[in-house]
Amino acid sequence: MDEQKYAISEYHDIQAIYAKLDNLISKPMRPVKRERMQGFLDYFDNRCKRSKMLIGEAQKYIPGGVQHNLAFNYPFPIAIEKADGAYLWDADGNQYIDFLQAGGPTMLGSNYAPVREKIFELLKTCGPVTGLFHEYELKLAQLVNRFMPAVEMFRMLGSGTESVMAAIRAARAFTKKRYVIKVGGAYHGWSDQMVYGLHVPGTGRLEATGIPRGANAATEEFFPNSLSALKRHLMVNRLRGGTAAVIVEPLGPESGTRPVSFDFNQNVRELCDEFGALLIFDEVVTGFRLGLGGAQGFFGVKPDLTVFGKCISGGYPMAGGVGGRADVMMCFAAGIGGTGERAYIGGTLSANPLSCAAGYYSLLEMERTNAPVIAGRAGDRLAKGLQDTVEKYDLPFVVYNQGSIVHLETSGVMLLDFRNPLRLAHELKPRKHMMEEMGAAYMSQGLITLAGSRMYTSMADTDEVIDNALNKFETVLSACV
Repeated sequence: MDEQKYAISEYHDIQAIYAKLDNLISKPMRPVKRERMQGFLDYFDNRCKRSKMLIGEAQKYIPGGVQHNLAFNYPFPIAIEKADGAYLWDADGNQYIDFLQAGGPTMLGSNYAPVREKIFELLKTCGPVTGLFHEYELKLAQLVNRFMPAVEMFRMLGSGTESVMAAIRAARAFTKKRYVIKVGGAYHGWSDQMVYGLHVPGTGRLEATGIPRGANAATEEFFPNSLSALKRHLMVNRLRGGTAAVIVEPLGPESGTRPVSFDFNQNVRELCDEFGALLIFDEVVTGFRLGLGGAQGFFGVKPDLTVFGKCISGGYPMAGGVGGRADVMMCFAAGIGGTGERAYIGGTLSANPLSCAAGYYSLLEMERTNAPVIAGRAGDRLAKGLQDTVEKYDLPFVVYNQGSIVHLETSGVMLLDFRNPLRLAHELKPRKHMMEEMGAAYMSQGLITLAGSRMYTSMADTDEVIDNALNKFETVLSACV
């Protein structure tokens, strides 16, 4: 691990974090005071009239009014018209500091001009898609391999969800085994087999409406950080045909909302080797955000397969891919240069020239500017300022960051699970609503977050931007007293 190459300046003490998180959910909620909350909500009626009108019209034609889950915000979604660096502007002209950053991939800041100009050049000559091979496919694959040597071969796909599907299919084809084990609460996309133990550990098929039981019958979950539970699954599975793969988010479920110890991934690697299972790293968020070597470089752990999402194209469309050991990856090539049984995958728009060029130039710019480390320093500054504010007002809220991924847990809803089903049943909805209200309050002050509890910083977040944001956060947090 080289601190000059990676965004995490100091790895957190997870025992201390969990002690604070346990304290948070053991106490009554501390939401924004009612009279102050109404003032925050008045912003949306008074200052976001065009957004409200557009969403109202969209609800007639789009389920829920928006096309992507990240866009669902309380009290109604905001329509964005402009993005530049650290900022977004909505349809009413309101400016926001953007800590969503498209869900994490835009390390350089939104709509980064040097990459944008390269895409303009490409579109003048080639167009966005041809359906045939383009040199940028090769150039991007070579670059990913240079940054992450474990990615010996790379296959571009259309999204993180598709990439997880492909990785699991390759693992099963290569090992001839059936079972796949994930950490409960982790999000690995919305494929049939991964909508299991989704968001909340221990929930199994709770979110599997419309999915036949057979589709995820071979998917299993274990509680976060419970290596003993993982080993039990591996031992039982060995008696009934074996485990094809264990898939993890290397920082912990939901981008480290339930953080893991530093040696967790190495321990999982050793268990996979002991039981003949492949290790899949889901680096949809951590890939290039922790550093150009990803989480695997930071932790010094070599996965068999790595899943990428929007980060692989710098936030441009058709963004996903899977890479890893050449012998496993060649399962995708049977029939087109490979031998043996083929793990079938497709996608006409996958690896289109626009996406590959965007990814190639974004990664080169991240290397040139050392963007992951700069963004990590912004995350450190944001987390420290938030912690100071929490202590100033004696709030039970929990703040920590993993480089440029900053967590601000106020309601604790993401920490509920089925080990305490009564608490889950009684507190899930009110704690979720509190988190929604916190997100709305932040937005009313010009801050866009992910679900009111997570922030992604970018290279565009200067000290001035962060300090301005901290003043805005304090306006909301002080309203909880």
